[in-house]
Amino acid sequence: MNNNNSMIAKINFDRAVVLITGGTGSFGNALIELLISMEIKQIRVFSRDELKQEEMRIKYADHRIKFYIGDVRDRDSIESAMQGVHFVFHAAALKQVPSCDFFPIEAVSTNIMGSSNVINAAIKCGVRRLVCLSTDKAVYPVNAMGMTKALMEKVTLAAARTVQKGGTVLSAVRYGNVMCSRGSVIPLFIKQITAGKPITITLPEMTRFLLPLPDAVELVRFAFENAQQGDLFIKKAPACTVESLAEALKDIFSSNVPIQVIGKRHGEKTYETLATTEELNNAEEFDQYFRIPMDSRDLNYSSYVSEGVPCSKFFDDYHSDNTERLELTSIKKLLLQLPEVQKYLKAFLASGKAE
Repeated sequence: MNNNNSMIAKINFDRAVVLITGGTGSFGNALIELLISMEIKQIRVFSRDELKQEEMRIKYADHRIKFYIGDVRDRDSIESAMQGVHFVFHAAALKQVPSCDFFPIEAVSTNIMGSSNVINAAIKCGVRRLVCLSTDKAVYPVNAMGMTKALMEKVTLAAARTVQKGGTVLSAVRYGNVMCSRGSVIPLFIKQITAGKPITITLPEMTRFLLPLPDAVELVRFAFENAQQGDLFIKKAPACTVESLAEALKDIFSSNVPIQVIGKRHGEKTYETLATTEELNNAEEFDQYFRIPMDSRDLNYSSYVSEGVPCSKFFDDYHSDNTERLELTSIKKLLLQLPEVQKYLKAFLASGKAE
């Protein structure tokens, strides 16, 4: 593993046209908050949710934000929105584990084929840089969401190998659970606490990475500024057990509700992995990130099909059970930094239900 804490020349977003697929989600909103502070020429929000687009239009009231109704599954709609675009953030995806498991073809259509449409449109339209968002569930996947995200990464890297010099720079980022994002367990725990109901946890010892949304945005920004063709960037992050997370929220809300263990659900792992041993053997390490370069070889090399190569060094996988483990005080401090938690806490205190 190489150590390199330097930064490559920053990308200049001034007067640029930026497209965000799935731009009405948690990530899209956080990214727009960052971009509107820059001298951006235009921000295009591409999604199929017209209600959320209308809410965003009212919220930001910024003439630079343009809204495009479409679906990444529709090659024509994404290609139309891509005309004249300089930079693309690809966040559109089906992300809920249960729905992807029950409707796996839908996950394939959006996460794999839709991503391929976005990538091909970017290359065809001469986009300068494209970053695709992935997840820790793509590593050793056990559910359809993770499997399709893993293949999205492979589709990105396969396309990157074919891009001519000076063409679109394709890269991907991989990160763990974004705290308080849609589907996060934190809002669920808070609702159970404020309703006076037991907090339902899967396994007390289950661990998950903890990543505030601004850190996820910074990872994507770092990838934009540092990516070489086919790079994959991973954000280092602390983790905690599910039981510790529940206890921290109980302390914050001064609650004595019981914790109820319901057992591991279908498609869940005891811990999540962000990088494999093999990836880490080739990684470049930054202060907060790992950069995993693309294997630029093709099928015409023997180690791929017949020989194999020895690892130069052994590293354990980088997962939520061997990363920095946060204790109760640190978890509470991190939670209290989240605007969503502060909002819930303020409303709870105002309701008079706090003990």
